[in-house]
Amino acid sequence: MGYSDSTPQEPPIPDDYELATAPAEAEPPPPPGRRTGLWIGAAALIAAAAVAVYIVIGGRRSEEPVATAPVAVEQPQALGAAPAPVLVPPLDDSDALVRELAKAISSHPMTAAWLATDGLIRNFTVVTVNVAEGKTPSGDLRVLRPQSGFSVVERGDELIIDPRSYQRYDALAAAIAATDAAGSARLYATLKPRLEEAHAELGFSSVPFDQTLERAIVMVLETPIVADPIRVEPSGIGYAFASARLEDLAPAQKQLLRMGSRNVRAIQMSVRQIALALGIPAERLPAPTS
Repeated sequence: MGYSDSTPQEPPIPDDYELATAPAEAEPPPPPGRRTGLWIGAAALIAAAAVAVYIVIGGRRSEEPVATAPVAVEQPQALGAAPAPVLVPPLDDSDALVRELAKAISSHPMTAAWLATDGLIRNFTVVTVNVAEGKTPSGDLRVLRPQSGFSVVERGDELIIDPRSYQRYDALAAAIAATDAAGSARLYATLKPRLEEAHAELGFSSVPFDQTLERAIVMVLETPIVADPIRVEPSGIGYAFASARLEDLAPAQKQLLRMGSRNVRAIQMSVRQIALALGIPAERLPAPTS
């Protein structure tokens, strides 16, 4: 089996893949008769419940009320380690501090390339929100995108992902794997006030950023590790997974799959270590993929 010169090449596109999905048709409203029937049924249930309550407790009004102990609601522990004793500047002026603090958790060239950009806290926040929602973050990480394009090879009458495509992400996977987990937890706690501000700018003022970060981590860890070869088929100007199970994954997970099983495993191992260092209990994390 060799590489075919006639192998179709996928044109560079922002998300490294294109999916052709038909918009879901809106479910027609129920007919008037059915809607009326639902209201009548609901009214009957309410009336029956009222009668039952009267029968059970109606004759005991003179009795002393039963004391009930208050139910304690456990508040989730905030994520992150002890913050560094530094004064975090306003969001618009935070890049210099982020670059200085981030040096302690990674010296990989890919990390340095991202730190050379502007608006670091806002960019990290947008990427985290996108991943948490299952969207691919590649459009917001253009500085980390591989230089070469996605490619496939022919195997008989099938198309499979070219193994050389996975190598495009080796440096990115190595950068994530080289990130210090404990240092990441300290950096997160230090910058959390500004992360919350950037999160609120995106319309999440009532949602703690801790929740969004944990959702993003779970999204990454739930991505299956798929052994090669991975079959694909033409779809629009790009390719789709031939497996319906893989094609039904979230776009962020499909983007991760295109990095290859070895890189996915390395990224997931590092993300899991960071999650535990942040204080996310192991039982809230997906089990490692075998």
